[in-house]
Amino acid sequence: MMKVNTNKLYLLLILVPLLGGCLDPESKPSESMAQAADDSALEHAQKHLDPKYVCPMHPQIVRDEEGTCPICGMDLVPKMIDASAGKRPTVEISNAIINSMGVRSQPAENTTLWKYVETVGRIDYDETRLAHVHPRAEGWMETLDVNAEGEPIKSGQLIGRLYSEEILSAQVDFLIALDQSNGKARVEKARNRLRLLGVTEYTISAIQKSRETITTVPIVSNATGVVTKLGARKGMYVTPSMEIVTIADLGRIWVLVDVYEHQIDWLQLGQTAEIRVPAYPGRTWEGTVEYIYPELDPKSRTLKVRLAFDNPDGLLKANMFADVVVYGGPKHDVLAVPAEAVIETGKRASVVLALGDGRFQPVDVVTGMASGGKVEILSGIKAGDEVVVSGQFLIDSESSLQASFLRMDDTGDDGAAESAPSDVHNGH
Repeated sequence: MMKVNTNKLYLLLILVPLLGGCLDPESKPSESMAQAADDSALEHAQKHLDPKYVCPMHPQIVRDEEGTCPICGMDLVPKMIDASAGKRPTVEISNAIINSMGVRSQPAENTTLWKYVETVGRIDYDETRLAHVHPRAEGWMETLDVNAEGEPIKSGQLIGRLYSEEILSAQVDFLIALDQSNGKARVEKARNRLRLLGVTEYTISAIQKSRETITTVPIVSNATGVVTKLGARKGMYVTPSMEIVTIADLGRIWVLVDVYEHQIDWLQLGQTAEIRVPAYPGRTWEGTVEYIYPELDPKSRTLKVRLAFDNPDGLLKANMFADVVVYGGPKHDVLAVPAEAVIETGKRASVVLALGDGRFQPVDVVTGMASGGKVEILSGIKAGDEVVVSGQFLIDSESSLQASFLRMDDTGDDGAAESAPSDVHNGH
Protein backbone atom coordinates (compact mmCIF):
# COMPACT_ATOMS: atom_id res chain seq x y z
CA MET A 1 0.00 0.00 0.00
CA MET A 2 1.35 3.48 -0.92
CA LYS A 3 2.38 5.81 1.91
CA VAL A 4 0.91 9.36 1.78
CA ASN A 5 1.74 12.37 3.92
CA THR A 6 -1.32 12.85 6.15
CA ASN A 7 -0.82 16.62 6.42
CA LYS A 8 -0.96 16.97 2.65
CA LEU A 9 -3.94 14.62 2.56
CA TYR A 10 -5.78 16.82 5.03
CA LEU A 11 -5.15 19.91 2.90
CA LEU A 12 -6.22 18.05 -0.21
CA LEU A 13 -9.52 17.22 1.43
CA ILE A 14 -10.00 20.90 2.24
CA LEU A 15 -9.36 21.83 -1.39
CA VAL A 16 -11.76 19.21 -2.76
CA PRO A 17 -14.75 21.60 -3.02
CA LEU A 18 -12.55 23.94 -5.09
CA LEU A 19 -11.58 21.34 -7.63
CA GLY A 20 -14.34 21.53 -10.19
CA GLY A 21 -15.14 18.17 -11.68
CA CYS A 22 -12.90 16.18 -9.35
CA LEU A 23 -15.90 14.64 -7.57
CA ASP A 24 -17.59 13.61 -10.74
CA PRO A 25 -17.53 9.77 -10.64
CA GLU A 26 -17.67 9.64 -14.42
CA SER A 27 -14.67 11.93 -14.95
CA LYS A 28 -11.39 10.35 -15.99
CA PRO A 29 -8.25 10.69 -13.85
CA SER A 30 -5.88 13.35 -15.13
CA GLU A 31 -2.89 11.71 -13.42
CA SER A 32 -1.93 8.54 -11.64
CA MET A 33 -2.11 7.97 -7.90
CA ALA A 34 1.71 7.90 -7.76
CA GLN A 35 1.96 11.24 -9.55
CA ALA A 36 -0.58 12.90 -7.29
CA ALA A 37 1.02 11.55 -4.10
CA ASP A 38 4.24 13.47 -4.80
CA ASP A 39 2.44 16.81 -5.18
CA SER A 40 2.22 19.39 -2.44
CA ALA A 41 -1.22 20.67 -1.59
CA LEU A 42 -0.50 23.91 -3.46
CA GLU A 43 0.84 22.11 -6.53
CA HIS A 44 -2.20 19.88 -6.59
CA ALA A 45 -4.50 22.89 -6.31
CA GLN A 46 -2.70 24.72 -9.12
CA LYS A 47 -3.41 21.88 -11.52
CA HIS A 48 -7.14 22.17 -11.06
CA LEU A 49 -8.02 25.67 -9.95
CA ASP A 50 -9.26 28.05 -12.60
CA PRO A 51 -6.78 30.90 -13.22
CA LYS A 52 -7.42 34.17 -11.41
CA TYR A 53 -6.86 37.60 -12.93
CA VAL A 54 -5.63 40.53 -10.84
CA CYS A 55 -4.92 44.22 -11.37
CA PRO A 56 -1.18 44.98 -11.12
CA MET A 57 -1.90 48.32 -9.45
CA HIS A 58 -4.79 47.22 -7.24
CA PRO A 59 -4.16 43.65 -6.03
CA GLN A 60 -7.48 43.59 -4.21
CA ILE A 61 -9.24 43.46 -7.59
CA VAL A 62 -9.42 39.74 -8.46
CA ARG A 63 -11.62 38.30 -11.24
CA ASP A 64 -12.25 34.80 -12.61
CA GLU A 65 -11.82 35.94 -16.21
CA GLU A 66 -9.89 38.49 -18.22
CA GLY A 67 -10.99 42.10 -18.18
CA THR A 68 -10.02 45.57 -16.97
CA CYS A 69 -9.65 47.07 -13.52
CA PRO A 70 -12.74 49.10 -12.49
CA ILE A 71 -10.48 51.54 -10.63
CA CYS A 72 -7.64 52.36 -13.01
CA GLY A 73 -8.77 50.66 -16.25
CA MET A 74 -5.60 48.56 -16.61
CA ASP A 75 -5.84 45.08 -18.13
CA LEU A 76 -6.04 42.31 -15.57
CA VAL A 77 -3.16 39.84 -15.66
CA PRO A 78 -3.06 36.18 -14.55
CA LYS A 79 -2.04 35.66 -10.93
CA MET A 80 1.19 33.72 -10.95
CA ILE A 81 2.19 31.56 -7.99
CA ASP A 82 5.75 30.32 -7.57
CA ALA A 83 5.49 27.19 -5.44
CA SER A 84 9.25 26.90 -5.00
CA ALA A 85 9.87 30.27 -3.39
CA GLY A 86 8.86 29.40 0.20
CA LYS A 87 7.16 32.03 2.31
CA ARG A 88 8.38 34.96 0.18
CA PRO A 89 7.36 33.93 -3.37
CA THR A 90 8.96 35.26 -6.54
CA VAL A 91 6.67 37.63 -8.46
CA GLU A 92 6.72 37.71 -12.26
CA ILE A 93 5.64 40.92 -14.02
CA SER A 94 5.56 41.69 -17.71
CA ASN A 95 7.69 44.48 -19.14
CA ALA A 96 4.59 46.51 -19.95
CA ILE A 97 3.44 46.38 -16.36
CA ILE A 98 6.94 47.16 -15.08
CA ASN A 99 6.98 50.30 -17.23
CA SER A 100 3.49 51.36 -16.19
CA MET A 101 4.34 50.89 -12.49
CA GLY A 102 7.54 52.90 -12.87
CA VAL A 103 9.66 50.16 -11.32
CA ARG A 104 13.29 51.24 -10.85
CA SER A 105 16.19 49.43 -9.23
CA GLN A 106 19.70 50.21 -8.01
CA PRO A 107 22.53 47.91 -6.94
CA ALA A 108 23.47 47.55 -3.29
CA GLU A 109 27.00 48.86 -2.93
CA ASN A 110 29.79 49.34 -0.43
CA THR A 111 30.20 52.98 0.46
CA THR A 112 31.06 55.40 3.28
CA LEU A 113 28.29 56.62 5.55
CA TRP A 114 28.72 59.62 7.80
CA LYS A 115 27.38 59.39 11.30
CA TYR A 116 25.57 62.52 12.37
CA VAL A 117 22.86 63.25 14.91
CA GLU A 118 20.18 65.80 14.09
CA THR A 119 18.26 67.12 17.05
CA VAL A 120 16.95 70.27 18.72
CA GLY A 121 18.75 71.97 21.60
CA ARG A 122 18.18 74.72 24.12
CA ILE A 123 20.76 77.44 24.73
CA ASP A 124 21.80 77.99 28.33
CA TYR A 125 24.46 79.88 30.26
CA ASP A 126 27.83 78.24 30.69
CA GLU A 127 27.61 77.46 34.41
CA THR A 128 31.39 77.41 34.72
CA ARG A 129 31.31 81.11 33.78
CA LEU A 130 28.68 82.23 36.27
CA ALA A 131 29.87 84.62 38.97
CA HIS A 132 28.08 85.24 42.28
CA VAL A 133 28.50 88.31 44.45
CA HIS A 134 27.83 87.91 48.20
CA PRO A 135 28.47 90.37 51.04
CA ARG A 136 31.27 89.20 53.35
CA ALA A 137 29.61 90.75 56.40
CA GLU A 138 26.13 91.56 57.62
CA GLY A 139 24.83 95.02 56.96
CA TRP A 140 22.53 97.27 54.96
CA MET A 141 22.62 98.11 51.27
CA GLU A 142 22.72 101.89 51.51
CA THR A 143 22.81 102.31 47.72
CA LEU A 144 22.32 100.02 44.71
CA ASP A 145 23.61 100.98 41.29
CA VAL A 146 22.28 97.90 39.45
CA ASN A 147 18.59 98.34 38.78
CA ALA A 148 17.36 95.20 37.01
CA GLU A 149 18.24 91.77 35.74
CA GLY A 150 19.62 91.63 32.21
CA GLU A 151 21.80 94.72 32.59
CA PRO A 152 25.35 94.45 31.23
CA ILE A 153 28.08 94.78 33.79
CA LYS A 154 31.89 94.87 33.78
CA SER A 155 34.44 93.50 36.19
CA GLY A 156 35.16 96.09 38.93
CA GLN A 157 31.97 98.05 38.24
CA LEU A 158 30.19 99.42 41.32
CA ILE A 159 27.11 97.40 42.35
CA GLY A 160 26.22 99.35 45.51
CA ARG A 161 27.49 100.52 48.90
CA LEU A 162 27.21 98.54 52.13
CA TYR A 163 27.12 99.77 55.72
CA SER A 164 28.43 97.09 58.09
CA GLU A 165 29.34 97.48 61.77
CA GLU A 166 31.79 94.59 61.49
CA ILE A 167 33.64 96.22 58.60
CA LEU A 168 33.64 99.57 60.41
CA SER A 169 35.19 97.92 63.47
CA ALA A 170 37.87 96.30 61.26
CA GLN A 171 38.73 99.75 59.87
CA VAL A 172 39.27 101.11 63.35
CA ASP A 173 41.65 98.24 64.20
CA PHE A 174 43.54 98.93 60.98
CA LEU A 175 43.98 102.63 61.82
CA ILE A 176 45.18 101.81 65.37
CA ALA A 177 47.77 99.42 63.94
CA LEU A 178 48.96 102.10 61.57
CA ASP A 179 49.55 104.53 64.46
CA GLN A 180 51.84 102.12 66.28
CA SER A 181 55.52 102.61 65.48
CA ASN A 182 56.46 98.92 65.85
CA GLY A 183 53.20 97.36 64.68
CA LYS A 184 54.11 96.17 61.18
CA ALA A 185 52.83 92.64 61.79
CA ARG A 186 49.67 93.99 63.38
CA VAL A 187 49.08 96.30 60.41
CA GLU A 188 49.32 93.40 57.97
CA LYS A 189 46.98 91.31 60.08
CA ALA A 190 44.41 94.16 60.19
CA ARG A 191 44.78 94.67 56.43
CA ASN A 192 44.10 90.98 55.74
CA ARG A 193 41.00 91.14 57.92
CA LEU A 194 39.59 93.94 55.73
CA ARG A 195 40.38 91.91 52.59
CA LEU A 196 38.54 88.88 54.00
CA LEU A 197 35.51 91.09 54.68
CA GLY A 198 35.38 92.03 50.99
CA VAL A 199 36.90 95.50 51.19
CA THR A 200 38.73 96.31 47.96
CA GLU A 201 42.42 97.15 47.81
CA TYR A 202 41.53 100.59 46.51
CA THR A 203 39.33 101.24 49.55
CA ILE A 204 41.98 99.95 51.98
CA SER A 205 44.56 102.27 50.41
CA ALA A 206 42.14 105.19 50.68
CA ILE A 207 41.61 104.47 54.41
CA GLN A 208 45.34 104.24 54.99
CA LYS A 209 45.96 107.50 53.14
CA SER A 210 43.16 109.50 54.79
CA ARG A 211 43.62 107.92 58.24
CA GLU A 212 39.81 107.95 58.52
CA THR A 213 37.13 105.25 58.44
CA ILE A 214 34.63 104.99 55.58
CA THR A 215 31.01 104.60 56.66
CA THR A 216 29.88 102.64 53.60
CA VAL A 217 32.20 100.45 51.57
CA PRO A 218 31.70 99.69 47.88
CA ILE A 219 30.51 96.29 46.59
CA VAL A 220 31.91 95.71 43.08
CA SER A 221 31.40 93.18 40.29
CA ASN A 222 33.86 90.30 40.04
CA ALA A 223 33.12 89.43 36.38
CA THR A 224 32.05 90.85 33.04
CA GLY A 225 28.71 89.78 31.56
CA VAL A 226 25.04 90.34 32.23
CA VAL A 227 23.12 90.34 35.49
CA THR A 228 20.99 87.20 35.51
CA LYS A 229 19.81 87.51 39.12
CA LEU A 230 19.39 90.53 41.40
CA GLY A 231 18.88 89.40 44.98
CA ALA A 232 19.15 92.68 46.86
CA ARG A 233 17.42 96.06 46.82
CA LYS A 234 18.32 99.45 48.18
CA GLY A 235 18.01 99.56 51.98
CA MET A 236 17.76 95.78 52.32
CA TYR A 237 19.51 94.06 55.21
CA VAL A 238 21.88 91.49 53.77
CA THR A 239 23.90 88.59 55.14
CA PRO A 240 26.81 86.56 53.72
CA SER A 241 24.40 83.81 52.68
CA MET A 242 22.48 86.18 50.42
CA GLU A 243 23.30 86.54 46.75
CA ILE A 244 23.39 90.19 45.77
CA VAL A 245 23.82 89.55 42.03
CA THR A 246 24.62 86.68 39.66
CA ILE A 247 26.64 87.53 36.56
CA ALA A 248 26.78 85.36 33.42
CA ASP A 249 29.61 85.59 30.92
CA LEU A 250 27.98 85.30 27.47
CA GLY A 251 31.28 84.93 25.64
CA ARG A 252 30.70 81.16 25.72
CA ILE A 253 27.37 79.33 26.01
CA TRP A 254 26.04 75.80 26.41
CA VAL A 255 23.54 74.01 24.20
CA LEU A 256 21.70 71.12 25.85
CA VAL A 257 20.37 68.44 23.51
CA ASP A 258 18.59 65.10 23.87
CA VAL A 259 19.90 62.15 21.85
CA TYR A 260 17.91 58.98 21.21
CA GLU A 261 19.16 55.75 22.72
CA HIS A 262 20.08 54.11 19.41
CA GLN A 263 22.40 57.04 18.56
CA ILE A 264 24.42 57.04 21.79
CA ASP A 265 27.18 54.92 20.27
CA TRP A 266 27.85 57.72 17.77
CA LEU A 267 28.80 60.24 20.46
CA GLN A 268 32.26 61.06 21.76
CA LEU A 269 33.74 63.97 23.66
CA GLY A 270 35.30 66.58 21.41
CA GLN A 271 33.18 65.84 18.35
CA THR A 272 32.25 68.77 16.15
CA ALA A 273 28.75 70.19 16.43
CA GLU A 274 26.91 72.88 14.51
CA ILE A 275 23.84 74.95 15.39
CA ARG A 276 21.44 77.27 13.64
CA VAL A 277 18.88 79.52 15.32
CA PRO A 278 15.67 80.94 13.80
CA ALA A 279 16.65 84.47 14.86
CA TYR A 280 19.59 84.57 12.43
CA PRO A 281 18.72 82.62 9.25
CA GLY A 282 21.66 81.40 7.23
CA ARG A 283 24.18 81.80 10.04
CA THR A 284 25.83 78.85 11.78
CA TRP A 285 27.97 78.41 14.89
CA GLU A 286 30.50 75.64 15.35
CA GLY A 287 31.24 74.04 18.72
CA THR A 288 32.12 70.75 20.36
CA VAL A 289 30.61 67.98 22.47
CA GLU A 290 31.75 68.95 25.98
CA TYR A 291 29.94 66.49 28.24
CA ILE A 292 27.81 63.34 27.91
CA TYR A 293 25.54 62.86 30.89
CA PRO A 294 25.71 59.49 32.71
CA GLU A 295 22.05 58.45 32.64
CA LEU A 296 19.02 58.39 30.35
CA ASP A 297 15.75 60.13 30.97
CA PRO A 298 13.44 57.29 32.10
CA LYS A 299 10.39 58.78 30.38
CA SER A 300 11.72 59.96 27.01
CA ARG A 301 14.50 57.31 26.82
CA THR A 302 16.93 59.98 25.64
CA LEU A 303 20.41 60.94 26.79
CA LYS A 304 21.27 64.55 27.58
CA VAL A 305 24.41 65.90 25.92
CA ARG A 306 26.06 69.26 26.53
CA LEU A 307 27.65 71.22 23.70
CA ALA A 308 29.82 74.32 24.08
CA PHE A 309 29.97 77.26 21.61
CA ASP A 310 31.89 80.52 21.53
CA ASN A 311 29.58 83.56 21.47
CA PRO A 312 31.86 86.59 21.20
CA ASP A 313 29.19 88.93 19.83
CA GLY A 314 26.57 87.82 22.35
CA LEU A 315 23.95 87.03 19.70
CA LEU A 316 23.08 83.66 21.22
CA LYS A 317 20.71 84.17 24.14
CA ALA A 318 19.74 81.83 26.95
CA ASN A 319 16.60 79.73 26.32
CA MET A 320 16.78 80.12 22.54
CA PHE A 321 16.00 76.95 20.60
CA ALA A 322 18.59 75.76 18.09
CA ASP A 323 18.70 73.18 15.30
CA VAL A 324 21.69 70.97 16.10
CA VAL A 325 23.86 68.60 14.10
CA VAL A 326 26.53 66.52 15.86
CA TYR A 327 29.03 65.00 13.44
CA GLY A 328 30.14 61.53 14.46
CA GLY A 329 32.66 60.81 11.73
CA PRO A 330 32.70 58.34 8.82
CA LYS A 331 31.98 54.61 8.74
CA HIS A 332 33.84 53.08 5.82
CA ASP A 333 33.11 50.07 3.59
CA VAL A 334 29.43 49.85 4.52
CA LEU A 335 26.96 47.85 2.42
CA ALA A 336 24.10 50.26 1.84
CA VAL A 337 20.97 50.75 -0.24
CA PRO A 338 18.80 53.84 -0.84
CA ALA A 339 16.52 54.52 2.12
CA GLU A 340 13.42 54.37 -0.11
CA ALA A 341 14.24 50.75 -0.99
CA VAL A 342 13.70 49.53 2.59
CA ILE A 343 10.20 48.42 3.58
CA GLU A 344 9.68 48.77 7.34
CA THR A 345 6.72 47.03 8.97
CA GLY A 346 7.67 47.50 12.60
CA LYS A 347 8.45 43.81 12.99
CA ARG A 348 10.82 43.33 10.09
CA ALA A 349 12.65 45.18 7.34
CA SER A 350 12.85 43.94 3.76
CA VAL A 351 13.88 44.92 0.27
CA VAL A 352 12.65 43.68 -3.10
CA LEU A 353 15.32 42.12 -5.29
CA ALA A 354 15.12 42.46 -9.07
CA LEU A 355 16.13 38.99 -10.33
CA GLY A 356 15.89 39.84 -14.03
CA ASP A 357 13.45 38.77 -16.77
CA GLY A 358 10.59 40.46 -14.91
CA ARG A 359 11.09 38.43 -11.72
CA PHE A 360 11.16 40.04 -8.28
CA GLN A 361 11.46 38.63 -4.76
CA PRO A 362 11.15 40.30 -1.33
CA VAL A 363 14.01 39.48 1.03
CA ASP A 364 14.21 40.18 4.76
CA VAL A 365 17.27 42.22 5.78
CA VAL A 366 18.87 43.47 8.99
CA THR A 367 19.44 47.21 8.85
CA GLY A 368 22.02 49.33 10.64
CA MET A 369 22.61 53.07 10.63
CA ALA A 370 20.78 55.47 8.32
CA SER A 371 22.56 58.51 6.94
CA GLY A 372 22.46 60.75 3.91
CA GLY A 373 19.47 59.01 2.32
CA LYS A 374 21.07 55.56 2.59
CA VAL A 375 20.55 52.65 4.98
CA GLU A 376 23.24 50.22 6.10
CA ILE A 377 22.46 46.54 5.43
CA LEU A 378 24.04 44.18 7.95
CA SER A 379 22.72 40.94 6.46
CA GLY A 380 20.23 39.59 3.92
CA ILE A 381 21.77 40.74 0.64
CA LYS A 382 25.23 41.27 -0.85
CA ALA A 383 26.97 43.94 -2.87
CA GLY A 384 25.75 44.07 -6.47
CA ASP A 385 22.24 42.79 -5.74
CA GLU A 386 19.66 44.90 -7.58
CA VAL A 387 17.09 46.32 -5.15
CA VAL A 388 13.86 47.97 -6.24
CA VAL A 389 13.62 51.63 -5.21
CA SER A 390 10.28 52.48 -6.83
CA GLY A 391 7.17 50.32 -6.95
CA GLN A 392 8.49 47.89 -4.37
CA PHE A 393 5.46 48.21 -2.11
CA LEU A 394 3.11 46.90 -4.78
CA ILE A 395 5.46 44.03 -5.54
CA ASP A 396 5.77 43.19 -1.84
CA SER A 397 1.98 43.26 -1.49
CA GLU A 398 1.63 40.86 -4.43
CA SER A 399 4.22 38.56 -2.86
CA SER A 400 2.31 38.60 0.41
CA LEU A 401 -0.89 37.61 -1.39
CA GLN A 402 0.88 34.69 -3.00
CA ALA A 403 2.44 33.73 0.33
CA SER A 404 -1.03 33.31 1.80
CA PHE A 405 -1.56 30.41 -0.61
CA LEU A 406 1.82 28.90 0.22
CA ARG A 407 1.12 28.85 3.95
CA MET A 408 -1.33 26.05 3.31
CA ASP A 409 1.63 23.88 2.36
CA ASP A 410 3.90 25.05 5.19
CA THR A 411 3.26 22.00 7.35
CA GLY A 412 6.66 20.38 6.79
CA ASP A 413 7.52 16.79 5.87
CA ASP A 414 8.92 15.74 9.24
CA GLY A 415 5.68 14.07 10.32
CA ALA A 416 5.48 10.32 10.02
CA ALA A 417 4.02 9.11 6.75
CA GLU A 418 0.97 7.02 7.35
CA SER A 419 -1.10 4.76 5.22
CA ALA A 420 -4.00 6.35 3.40
CA PRO A 421 -7.08 4.61 2.10
CA SER A 422 -6.46 3.34 -1.40
CA ASP A 423 -9.65 4.92 -2.70
CA VAL A 424 -8.71 8.51 -1.82
CA HIS A 425 -8.27 9.39 -5.50
CA ASN A 426 -10.97 7.03 -6.82
CA GLY A 427 -12.76 8.77 -9.63
CA HIS A 428 -10.06 11.50 -9.83
